[in-house]
Amino acid sequence: MIEYFTSREIEAMRPAGEFVAGVLATLESEITVGMNLLDIDARAHELIRQRGATSCYIDYHPSFGASPFGHVICTSVNDAVLHGLPHDYTLKNGDLLSIDFAVSVDGWVADSARSFIVGDRHDPADQKIIDTTAEALDAAIAVAHPGKKLGDISATIGDIARREGYRVNTQFGGHGVGRTMHGEPHVPNDGRAGRGLKLRPGLVIAIEPWLMAGTDEIFTDPDGWTLRSTDGSRGAHSEHTIAITDGDPIVLTARPD
Repeated sequence: MIEYFTSREIEAMRPAGEFVAGVLATLESEITVGMNLLDIDARAHELIRQRGATSCYIDYHPSFGASPFGHVICTSVNDAVLHGLPHDYTLKNGDLLSIDFAVSVDGWVADSARSFIVGDRHDPADQKIIDTTAEALDAAIAVAHPGKKLGDISATIGDIARREGYRVNTQFGGHGVGRTMHGEPHVPNDGRAGRGLKLRPGLVIAIEPWLMAGTDEIFTDPDGWTLRSTDGSRGAHSEHTIAITDGDPIVLTARPD
């Protein structure tokens, strides 16, 4: 069922969005070459405890996961593109890292992700795919106005991806957000403009373009969670939680200044 929220309820979601955005910004500033993925998870857990928030991940066990996730943040490195399960891996100079984080604050959920290169060894191809997911996210948010269709968001993402030479996987994408992390509607990363659900004020969704450099096919790592590109190419992921309003959309997880 698709839920719609009042202006007051959307205002109540702001603290969750601000916290998620702040944690991602803090982690990005702290993550360095030589840091272990388990240390990143522990740091995120510490920030959750300090805020009195609740992780949406630690007990999460959907049908596609082998077991409860057991951690509070997704850390996807290089050819790992989604749902990266934190494990004993030490980050190297030039690694492409995606971090995805969702929590509940006072009963309201926010979800966001970003990708960046660790260290100072920047491969232009890695930066291009990071920039493309970010551009696609910004462009998709820009069309999220009342009267538009869900397909307008999806088509915007797909058009930008193809323009830059990437193929698009639609198995996983954006989703409704509210009292729970994953709700209706599903927001694919490709589609046809003018089709699908009509956007109206009160709809809160996560939009999350993710791309891989050489393929649109994925497989599940033996850990039962991490999704990797089938050809070993690197991927990137950008995500914001937004609310549709009578005017411009509200980006609840906007990066702090």
